[in-house]
Amino acid sequence: MARADARTDLVVAAGTAIVSVGLLSGLPSLDALDRLDGSGSSGALAAGTPPVGSAAWVDLLISLLVASALLLLARRAPRTTVLGTGIIAAAAASTPSGAYSLVLLPVAVAVVLLGSREPLTRSWPAVVGTAVLVVAGTAINDLVLSGGTRSQPTEHLAAAVGAGVLQAVGAVGLPLLVALLIRSRRDVRAARTAEASAVDREQDARVEAAIGRERAAMARELHDIAAHHLSGIALMSAAIDRQIDTDPRRAHEGVRQVREQSTAVLEDLRRLVGLLREDGPAERAVETIAGIVDLVERSRTRMSVELEVLVSDDRPLADGIGPLAQLAAYRAVQESLANAVLHAPGAPCTVTVDDRAAEQLVVRVENAAPTLPGGGGGVAAGGNGLRGMRERADLVGARLQAGPQDGGGWAVELTFGREAPVAPTTEVRS
Repeated sequence: MARADARTDLVVAAGTAIVSVGLLSGLPSLDALDRLDGSGSSGALAAGTPPVGSAAWVDLLISLLVASALLLLARRAPRTTVLGTGIIAAAAASTPSGAYSLVLLPVAVAVVLLGSREPLTRSWPAVVGTAVLVVAGTAINDLVLSGGTRSQPTEHLAAAVGAGVLQAVGAVGLPLLVALLIRSRRDVRAARTAEASAVDREQDARVEAAIGRERAAMARELHDIAAHHLSGIALMSAAIDRQIDTDPRRAHEGVRQVREQSTAVLEDLRRLVGLLREDGPAERAVETIAGIVDLVERSRTRMSVELEVLVSDDRPLADGIGPLAQLAAYRAVQESLANAVLHAPGAPCTVTVDDRAAEQLVVRVENAAPTLPGGGGGVAAGGNGLRGMRERADLVGARLQAGPQDGGGWAVELTFGREAPVAPTTEVRS
C-alpha cells in the first residue's frame, strides 16, 4: 500500500512538472502570435510572459521544478508540502513576470493532496497559511509588474491585494473544495463497505448460533435415544447372561427383546438423520404426548411401570400443547424411564399425564427406591439426562422439577402451559 502511494505521488509530481514547464515554454509563443495579430503591443512580451531563456523565465522554471519536486513529500508530510509550495510561490513573486500564476499550479495540487488525506480540523492552519502566502505573492508580483506606474498607491495596493485574494480562491479554495468532495465520497464508500462487512459478520454470527443450537438439539436427541434403548439392551443382556444356562426359554425371549430394542434404536437414528436431510422428509413423525402410551408399553418388557392418564371430557389429550412441547414431554418420560432402569433397578415406576386443568398439562414420572443391588435411586450425578430435560423445558417455556423423594425414590415433573387456554364449556339454551 505504501509503495503504491509513493508511485502515485511520483506520478503526480512528474505530471505537475511537465504541465507547468510546458505551459511556461508555450506562453511566449502565444504572446508573440497575439502581437503579430495586432491584439497585443510591442511591450506586451516584455511586461507579460518572459521569453524562453531569459532570467525571469529561468527563475520561474526553477520555482516550478522545485515546487513540483516538493510534491513527492505529500504522503509523509502533506501540511509541510502545502506550506512549502506556498513559500516557493511567494519567493518567486519578486521576479517580474505575467506568467507568475503558473507557480500556483503546484500549490493547487498540494492542497488537493492535503485535503484528500487529512481532515480539515487538523490541516486548516497550513491551508490558511498557504492562502496568505498566495495573496502576498500575487500582490507583490502585481506591484513589481506595475513598476509604480499608477498614480494612486493606495488604490494600486488595494487592487493588488484583491487580485491576490482571487488567486487564493482559485489556487487554494477551489482545490480544497474538490479535495473535501473526494474525501467525503471516499468516507461514504468506506462506511458502506464497513456496514456491509458488519452485516456479513452479524449474519455469520447468527448462522453460527443457529448451528450451535441445532448441534445441541441433535446431541440431546442422540443422548435420549441412546440412553433409552441402550440402557435396556444392557440390562437385558445382563439378564440373558444369567439365564442362558438356567432358563434357556427366558434367555431366548430376552434375545428377542434385545433384537426389538436394537431395531427401535436404528429406526430412531434413521428418523433423526431423516430430519437433517434436505432431500426428503423424515420416515417417522415427531413423538407426541399420545405416544407416551406406546413408550410405557415397550418399557414394561424390562421394568415395572404403570401409566395413568387423566383427561378432561370436553377436549382431546394435549389440546393447546405445541409439537415442540409434546416432544419435550415424550423425551422427558423416555429419559426418566431409562434413568430408572439404570439407577433404580427393580423399582416400580409410575407415569402420570394430568390434562385436566384448563391452563396447563402436567407430566410426572416417579420411581420407588431400588430393590436390586447396584442402584442409586435416581439420576446419575453429572449425567446429561437431567440437563437435557432442563434445556428442553426452557426451550418450550415449561417448568421442570426433579429430585429425590422420601423413601429413596426419584420424581421428575414437567408443567406445560397451553398455547391458548381452554375456556370452560357452557350450555346455551334458546
